[in-house]
Amino acid sequence: MIKILIIIPSYNEANTLPLILEQLLLLKLPGHYQMEIAVVNDCSKDDTKMVAGLYPIVVLDLLVNLGIGGAVQTGFLYANENGFDIAVQLDGDGQHPPAELLKLLDCYEKTKANIVIGSRFLSEEGFKSSFARRVGIRYFHWLNKLFTGKNIYDSTSGFRLFDREVIALAAEKYPDEYPEPASLVLFSKAGFSIWETAVVMSERLAGKSSIRNFVSLYYCVKVTISMLFLFIRKS
Repeated sequence: MIKILIIIPSYNEANTLPLILEQLLLLKLPGHYQMEIAVVNDCSKDDTKMVAGLYPIVVLDLLVNLGIGGAVQTGFLYANENGFDIAVQLDGDGQHPPAELLKLLDCYEKTKANIVIGSRFLSEEGFKSSFARRVGIRYFHWLNKLFTGKNIYDSTSGFRLFDREVIALAAEKYPDEYPEPASLVLFSKAGFSIWETAVVMSERLAGKSSIRNFVSLYYCVKVTISMLFLFIRKS
């Protein structure tokens, strides 16, 4: 039996969690998978903790807001300490339809990659994000190719599968702020294989992204510096 943990980092996602959790709990995985769900409540100001507690899942409640990197790493720590074979990061805002998880698992079964990224840009279906965001994503595609030699077209995707080796590394060290592009440099330097597979994504069901307007320029600069430091760091 392969133990799989679904990590859902959540900040003020009380309105979207019910649909996501209900769909996950109804999802039929291949028989050799045993799934558990962990919502990481990143010190939300709404009823995220209460809503998550209504379901037969694990709620990891952070006492201070750690941001997306710290929330996801909390999930990795739980997965590592409890012997999970696979962890899947799935956002709590509704952008990642739970049924698309089957595509990540299928890719993993076929490739045995250490990391499988659900990419919105490998097919014509689904929501592709705004034009400005797509420009930024193309920039990080170029930057990741420069630092890793890999063509990763959706390096900002937060819909990802990780095997046991990656879980162990990410539990120990993981970028703390806007981690998705930077973590690919870390994982590539560790020698992990990374694959992308086409998935269909949706628009956010509620709330607003933390990366918008002038903040997006800060995001690009911050992540670029983080990726550069990870690239030149010896260990």
